[in-house]
Amino acid sequence: MEILKPASSDYSIYGIPCLFFPFVSNFCTFFLPGDGVARESSPFINSAEMDRGNMYEGKNMALFEEEMDSNPMVSSLLNKLANYTNLTQGVVEHEADEDSKRKEVKVPRMGTFIGVYLPCLQNILGVILFLRLTWIVGTAGVLESFIIVFMCCACTMLTAISMSAIATNGVVPAGGSYYMISRSLGPEFGGAVGLCFYLGTTFAGAMYILGTIEILLTYISPSAAIFKAEEVGEETEAMLNNMRVYGTCIIILMAIVVFVGVKYVNKLALVFLACVILSIIAIYAGVIKTAFDPPDFPICLLGNRTLSKRSFDVCAKFTESNNETKTTTLWRLFCDSSLLNATCDDYFSLNNVTEIQGIPGIMSGVLADNLWSAYSEKGSIVEKKDQPSVAGSEDTKMGGLPYVFTDIMTYFTMLVGIYFPSVTGIMAGSNRSGDLKDAQKSIPTGTILAISTTSFIYLSCIVLFGACIEGVILRDKFGEAVDGNLVVGTLAWPSPWVIVIGSFFSTCGAGLQSLTGAPRLLQAIARDGIVPFLQVFGHGKANGEPTWALLLTAGICEIGILIASLDSVAPILSMFFLMCYMFVNLACAVQTLLRTPNWRPRFKYYHWTLSFLGMSLCLALMFICSWYYALIAMLIAGCIYKYIEYRGAEKEWGDGIRGLSLNAARYALLRVEDGPPHTKNWRPQLLVLLNLDSEQLVKHPRLLSFTSQLKAGKGLTIVGSVLQGIYLDKCTEAQKAEENVKALMGVEKTKGFCQIVVSPHFRDGISYLIQSAGLGGMKHNTVLMAWPQSWKQTENRFSWKNFVDTVRETTAAQQALLVAKNIDLFPTNQERFTEGNIDVWWIVHDGGMLMLLPFLLRQHKVWRKCKMRIFTVAQMDDNSIQMKKDLQMFLYHLRLNAEVEVVEMTIFILNMIICFLLQTGGFFLSLVTFLSQIQSITDESRGSIRRKSFSSPQSIGQDAQALLTNDYREEEVAQLIHDRNTASHSAPAIKASVAAAVPEKVQMTWTKEKFVAEKHKNKDSNVSGFKDIFNMKPNQSNVRRMHTAVKLNGVVLNKSQHAQLVLLNMPGPPKNRKGDENYMEFLEVLTEGLDRVLLVRGSGREVITIYS
Repeated sequence: MEILKPASSDYSIYGIPCLFFPFVSNFCTFFLPGDGVARESSPFINSAEMDRGNMYEGKNMALFEEEMDSNPMVSSLLNKLANYTNLTQGVVEHEADEDSKRKEVKVPRMGTFIGVYLPCLQNILGVILFLRLTWIVGTAGVLESFIIVFMCCACTMLTAISMSAIATNGVVPAGGSYYMISRSLGPEFGGAVGLCFYLGTTFAGAMYILGTIEILLTYISPSAAIFKAEEVGEETEAMLNNMRVYGTCIIILMAIVVFVGVKYVNKLALVFLACVILSIIAIYAGVIKTAFDPPDFPICLLGNRTLSKRSFDVCAKFTESNNETKTTTLWRLFCDSSLLNATCDDYFSLNNVTEIQGIPGIMSGVLADNLWSAYSEKGSIVEKKDQPSVAGSEDTKMGGLPYVFTDIMTYFTMLVGIYFPSVTGIMAGSNRSGDLKDAQKSIPTGTILAISTTSFIYLSCIVLFGACIEGVILRDKFGEAVDGNLVVGTLAWPSPWVIVIGSFFSTCGAGLQSLTGAPRLLQAIARDGIVPFLQVFGHGKANGEPTWALLLTAGICEIGILIASLDSVAPILSMFFLMCYMFVNLACAVQTLLRTPNWRPRFKYYHWTLSFLGMSLCLALMFICSWYYALIAMLIAGCIYKYIEYRGAEKEWGDGIRGLSLNAARYALLRVEDGPPHTKNWRPQLLVLLNLDSEQLVKHPRLLSFTSQLKAGKGLTIVGSVLQGIYLDKCTEAQKAEENVKALMGVEKTKGFCQIVVSPHFRDGISYLIQSAGLGGMKHNTVLMAWPQSWKQTENRFSWKNFVDTVRETTAAQQALLVAKNIDLFPTNQERFTEGNIDVWWIVHDGGMLMLLPFLLRQHKVWRKCKMRIFTVAQMDDNSIQMKKDLQMFLYHLRLNAEVEVVEMTIFILNMIICFLLQTGGFFLSLVTFLSQIQSITDESRGSIRRKSFSSPQSIGQDAQALLTNDYREEEVAQLIHDRNTASHSAPAIKASVAAAVPEKVQMTWTKEKFVAEKHKNKDSNVSGFKDIFNMKPNQSNVRRMHTAVKLNGVVLNKSQHAQLVLLNMPGPPKNRKGDENYMEFLEVLTEGLDRVLLVRGSGREVITIYS
């Protein structure tokens, strides 16, 4: 890199040439670059700073020196990325470990052909091609078989396109499909589908082992069977028992081989692949040979029924030898003796024995006979359609006769489930992504080319089998009509043994590879830590070999072996593979539709419609194969998903489901009206204001307990708090506070969001939260806070001024306010109230929130057994009995169960209470006025309308004020002193007098004589306090309010002192800010003596309705 130099040949200091500074010429000599003189360290410059400067010297990066620790230079970053290597699936490093030679891992050099194409080819072509494809063609016919194969191949091709897009969107480490799905759809989907893919791979190993045993015992060495059929009809059960015994032995042997060394399995992989390719070449060579020289495989038919040639050798009823007619072995199988006059089976007597060629050749025209399906019931005889036949007696027993029987009932959907495993294995390339020279180029090319090749092989084989082989041979699953030969082997050239030996080693190798790959997939899932109980399977030998995972895989594989039927195991693994492929398509579709900035695949030939089509096809094939297996597989995946969601580790992989959730949330927020919801949809959306201590811990955890009891996880909950200071200084503390609050929310099971605000002033931070918390239509409508117990301490940051201002701001924002007093006495989520009451004191109607809150609380198990009681007050001229009936009717229409009690008070006291609440509230309705409106509704429904005229709230307030002005003008000074002394609690005598004033005997009328006596009585102890009081001007409003608070408190104590919770209308603060401290005193007196109090101040709009 060329060093930037000044335009002038002389160097300069701050733009001025050095020659103008002769006294600093030494500086220029020693420190400015380009002079060719070695630099010297200065004693005045810190050596560390010199070293740091030398580090960036000549790199023109002095401007970014302070950021180099966290942000590296681009050159070093590119150097690291260029040298990035990814470890392999687990073969190369394990071999190096076993050989105790920890050499440097070489850069992968495998190309598309060796690394992707051939492994996919080997995994796709397998046991179903050799053992079941001919039987599928004979049973379903060429046309329906073509449809089956085309559907399955189309499914894998669409999945390969989606997989190619995902695999080329960044580096795919070991883990293959599990890694792709989990990083695209999140840990829940990734874990669920990864385990399904693991189970599919494990059951595939069981299927390959069963195929190996079937080839061994049926076609290579039938005499090796341990269990033999002693009676007719026990052949199938004996074969299944042989499968179980041999399968268990082979699993143990294969597990030992895999445990001893994976390198041996991988070295044999090329041999197994060669067997597959040679077998397929032999099939095509045999097809070509049939055109001019068909092989001789005669089939013996009795009428139109196919006979099994395992029991006889001559296809005739009798033979002529030396002019003597002799019966054959076939005669003796159908007749009771070898004599010509013996009694024989009716069908045998009525029909002739004929012999036809099993493989007439490609030019024979047999394709027309094999076009259509020939499904049959279990135990039916394989028959040739166009062969003449005479029906015998229906009472004839078929058991013991040498017919070829079908072993299972056949139908289209069952054949799909059996065939689909033959197209699996498309993930082999992506699983080897670490071994590839250029994975993003090789995986799409090799996988799609391998699927195209195998699809061509399968589709061409269907047509060729149907054109070359007789239908009864195709439907003969185990080749009994051709002397127990493998049916596809009869077509092969030069010998059937080429196919038999090739398929044997092919299935054996596929089983070994399944037992090698499945444990590593389980180990990758376990090491991710998303499924806690699987973490033990992440451990293994010292070199990382998954020993425990191998044992579990062998155990699950043994379950498939115990099933023992290849046709029963195949649909099981079809379900798991189809589910895996479905989610690969879903991952690609989601990422494409979301258009996330990180979605930039190098493979461009994809579209979300193709992914969606592939996903739909996978889902359809699942239910086509077996609807009950599909439901079971989906249930297993769903249980794993919910388990990971509930107990799994928190992983943030930038997955598409999170992006989908964000898009859905954005869409929903845009749809939600930015305004108040309808009354029927209203529920308290809480902003919970917490107070933190110096350690950033929550002071009142019970407030979150009460929140979870009130919300029960429904609606919006925002938990907020304020730190006082500057954000740049407090950002670390804010993060710590947020972590603490979130941890407590988890403990208290409070579902919601946390928001910590740093503000220079505590009050401003609260204001910011009230104004800005929430987003769009998802904003809070209710503020929940704790009563400031230490509000009299001026040094406390949550002083009474902050509290009163918060009350005013919630009113201005048209939000409801809930204030929990004595919050530390509220129950935790673990407590249960077995009895008690929730008492509601309904003084003014502010939207019905007082009614709604007890109903919501009683939904929680803490408050479920508490009864709801509603108290209201009546004037002397009110009909309290009718008022109670109206209120009961109103609660009936609200569908609320509650006891109702009307407390009668004198009109004088009631007017004081109404005045007390109305003067502070401003917008509230009188309860009497509100009940008159409700009464009109209920009366109208009963057919009788009662109308009463009431004075307006303003007139009531004015009357009360006038009355109080006339009666209390003389006592107001004495009362004010009483107020102030009660508030400060500084005079013990005054305390005693207030405490002695029981609710029923409170005497609030003070005379001047009492005032003078009280003054002299406490003169010595309260000199400073009384000096302030004497200097104050009496306030008539404060006298009335304190009077009201004391009287109302007495009434509440009388009725609700032992209630579990008391809900009260909360009066608003005075409009004149000078009375804020008195307002706090009023609230203290109002709630005195109550254990748990919830002061409720509604927003003034209806929140509960009688309508549906």
